[in-house]
Amino acid sequence: MSVFSHSEFDGHERVVFHHDAASGLRAIIAVHSTRLGCGLGGCRMFPYAGDAEALTDVLRLSRGMSYKAALAGLPQGGGKSVILGDPRRDKTPALIRAMGRFVDSLGGAYVVAEDSGTGVADIRLMAEHTRHVGGLADAASIAAGRTGDPSPSTALGTFIGIAAAVRFALGRRDLRGLRVAIQGVGNVGYRLARHLHEAGAQLWVTDLHAPSVARAVSEFGATAVAMDAIHALEVDVFAPCALGAVLNAQSIPQIRAPVIAGAANNQLATPADGQRLLDHGLLYAPDYVINAGGIIDIHHERIGYDASAVEAHLARIGDTLTAIFERARTERQPTGVIADAMAEAIFRT
Repeated sequence: MSVFSHSEFDGHERVVFHHDAASGLRAIIAVHSTRLGCGLGGCRMFPYAGDAEALTDVLRLSRGMSYKAALAGLPQGGGKSVILGDPRRDKTPALIRAMGRFVDSLGGAYVVAEDSGTGVADIRLMAEHTRHVGGLADAASIAAGRTGDPSPSTALGTFIGIAAAVRFALGRRDLRGLRVAIQGVGNVGYRLARHLHEAGAQLWVTDLHAPSVARAVSEFGATAVAMDAIHALEVDVFAPCALGAVLNAQSIPQIRAPVIAGAANNQLATPADGQRLLDHGLLYAPDYVINAGGIIDIHHERIGYDASAVEAHLARIGDTLTAIFERARTERQPTGVIADAMAEAIFRT
């Protein structure tokens, strides 16, 4: 397997494979850029079909973190890690501790945080073996009721981004009656659903985990929809909040929501899909811009958490998206192309 010729390589600084025989850990850490600071990003644990799928995922995710940090105004670069395995079946304390030692072996080039398949408890175990961790609350934050989980900030930032997209595309400042289809109601999607429900939106939801759907139906009066139908509903906003590549040549012609704005990473299957969205007249909120709330939260945990400072920083997500939308309209370019150019002007110079 060649890393340098991989279609998603994009000049990564480091791509490190690791196997710990005692714990069974098989993992990859990818550091895309440290131009602005250490490569920070979550650790995803997922039952990948094979090494090639895991490598593609970690390269795409780490690259996205460089762009995300740049447009979020953070002094850090992009990195990501993946563990090959089913978190519900294969995760053990020994495996997670081994991951902590793996992170430490990079000497601070990569700072690990939680992601799909891992949580705050896992990061605490890793922290027994490395100081290069993010997303853990300090004593003051714990006393204030915080855990270090960045999901609430990711959800709030996504909600702010949806409001900005709806204002731009639909001219609506009031979200009451807004129709939103949420694909994935896990930690982030569930919290996003709550924000939208409290704002008066109508919700349609789906998830591979049936209890998560049932919770959203019970608590928010949402309508449950099949996974393969959620993207084609006649709603105002389609919010992908699960895994990536949901916007592709097959799905885009079926989307009837004029706004696509959700928390999932790598929503575009290929760069060409951004042009397809533009050709179909759909406004796309670039994923790494709208879902930056998590790394914003982690940054503030590392420098000393101040709730008002975090809220002000999250509010800038809406401003950044609006700037992207306006420039994309003026230049008649896909929003993702504009966002990439804006980010690269920051971290590649």
